[in-house]
Amino acid sequence: MQHTKRIGEPFTICIYCGSKTGNNPVDAASAEQLGALLARRDIRMVYGGGSIGLMGITARAAMRAGGHVSGIITTHIDKLEAGLRELSIRHEEASMHARKMRMFEMSDGFIALPGGSGTLDEIAEILSWQQLGLHQKPCALLNNTHYWDPLMQMLNNMHAQGFLNASGRDYFRLAPSVEAAVDYIVEAAGRNSVSRAEA
Repeated sequence: MQHTKRIGEPFTICIYCGSKTGNNPVDAASAEQLGALLARRDIRMVYGGGSIGLMGITARAAMRAGGHVSGIITTHIDKLEAGLRELSIRHEEASMHARKMRMFEMSDGFIALPGGSGTLDEIAEILSWQQLGLHQKPCALLNNTHYWDPLMQMLNNMHAQGFLNASGRDYFRLAPSVEAAVDYIVEAAGRNSVSRAEA
């Protein structure tokens, strides 16, 4: 299942985040900042294709700044939430499973902003696949508002109780800023690529 990108393929980060903006205005500002930063650094963005919430904010910011954005959406969600049309590439999948797999395959790493059950599902799957040795792609949780602290506490408790191989910090990097999240993914993905080549 480990997807190794071909030489010359552009660096791509998958963004997981909510289809709502939430109650903290810092989250919307961070989404805007992240989209613009990805474009400025010529990093392609993959996300769930939505037009609303933090998803829409991040994608529009990247597009406005001249970035490349791929939206992967299901037919059901497109009707439910109205997918964003103004994208570089738009894929429509029949199921959530196919949608998540395509997002995974297109990406070198993942950044999760605050979100709801869908965002939690996405990063939990990335964690499960990593535990099983199916990939080594890095994942950062943007934690400038400490949104993800309870999740990390839960993961650490799972480890302490013997249900998780390592602590939460061994699987996810808590990033204190948008810049730190992007820097970590770029650096960690580069290290993983070198280690695979040497194996």
